[in-house]
Amino acid sequence: MVLDQALRPAEPEPVLPVPVRARVAVVLAAGRSERLAAITGGSSKALLRVGGMALLERKLLSLLEAGLQKVVVVVGHDWERVARLASAAVPGRVEVVRAARWEAGNGASLAAAESAVQGESLFLVITADHLFGAGAVEELLEVGEPAALIDMGAPPEVVAEGTRVLIADGLALAFGKELDSPHVDCGAFLVQPRIFDCQRLAAAQGDHSLAGAVTRLAQLQPLRAVTLPLGSWWVDVDTADDRRLALRSLRRSLAKPSDGLVSRLINRPLSTRLSMVLAPQRVAPDLITVIVFFCGLLGAVALGTAHGLVGGLLVQLSSVVDGVDGELARLQLRGSSRGAILDSVLDRVADAAILVALGVWTLNGPLAPAAVLLLTGAAVSGAFLSMALKDRAAALRLPAFPERRLGLFLAGRDGRLFLVAVFAVLGQPALALIAVAVTSAAAAAVRLYIVWRRPSQRA
Repeated sequence: MVLDQALRPAEPEPVLPVPVRARVAVVLAAGRSERLAAITGGSSKALLRVGGMALLERKLLSLLEAGLQKVVVVVGHDWERVARLASAAVPGRVEVVRAARWEAGNGASLAAAESAVQGESLFLVITADHLFGAGAVEELLEVGEPAALIDMGAPPEVVAEGTRVLIADGLALAFGKELDSPHVDCGAFLVQPRIFDCQRLAAAQGDHSLAGAVTRLAQLQPLRAVTLPLGSWWVDVDTADDRRLALRSLRRSLAKPSDGLVSRLINRPLSTRLSMVLAPQRVAPDLITVIVFFCGLLGAVALGTAHGLVGGLLVQLSSVVDGVDGELARLQLRGSSRGAILDSVLDRVADAAILVALGVWTLNGPLAPAAVLLLTGAAVSGAFLSMALKDRAAALRLPAFPERRLGLFLAGRDGRLFLVAVFAVLGQPALALIAVAVTSAAAAAVRLYIVWRRPSQRA
């Protein structure tokens, strides 16, 4: 008996469903938006420019950047202009569908996309007039099952205007403006094809809204409530005030969590405002990188000729504007490895020129040439070593260094250039070199210590 049991085939392991990642998004861009008519002049809200890009263009580029392969854009009001913009934004990856009954509601607009998503087991439905911060939609796409992106901590004015969501046990059960709930949906849903049957049922009952279709879908299969990620944001651009809020949110999102003390207090408040001014002009980020480089070189020339005030101001100006290229790239969704490498190389060259120029200036002082050479070498090598460790850790995909805390000691590039600017204006080039050498060496030592203390891993 025991032998028979041993030879008996084992029970097969239960097969768990494999999460499906959506490949296609449906963007609803058919509405008129009468509340923005004074700004849009009666054209589609999808064409409204925020941060230098039309809402629809920004939505399409961000969705494809998030990993989606195709986007279906449903058009209605001002459909010819919207269709042209959509097709030009991402050629070959957008299908435009015209909704004949778009005026009935966004549920009717959704119905027009049914044939375009045929064969998809899961797809994203999102509205064109909702602006999202980084990571919001990506979080939703990773779920792999029907879900809705929910703002669990929306302020009262957003709750009053938004579509509220009834949530129980982490599931979204119903959607509607009349619900008694403090939670609102963000206008982004992962749904199955049965959403179209639900839309037809809702329409037969006189409800042509997207919320009506999603509510009836939730009655068949409750949607997972995906919380808006901490630190992310969203804005439903319906009014002029919403547009101002969207612009402010976009500008604030340009800062980085790793920004040093000088960047947070001085550089970013200036550079982000400059970026918002330049964004509508579609200025190339690489052009800003080159301009910053030459500004740094001019500062180095001024320092090398003992013009401390001019040199210090130019160095600090280059530090401020240095953030604009990356900010424009993020604003315009034009980030590239080429731009990142160009920025890194030119920054290093400018840093070396500035520090060597300080050494040339210091030769006119009481220090011996050998001491000046040693001090300049320490400052240059310290700055390069600190940045090399940071870049190498990123290349090896090691956990990020605590740049925010290191920045408190002016150990980042923003801090080093600020120290150079301050001591240059005071006419103390030697102190500038000492400050850079000390802070850079300290930062490098801390980074080495952190790597040494971490568990070893294979490269």
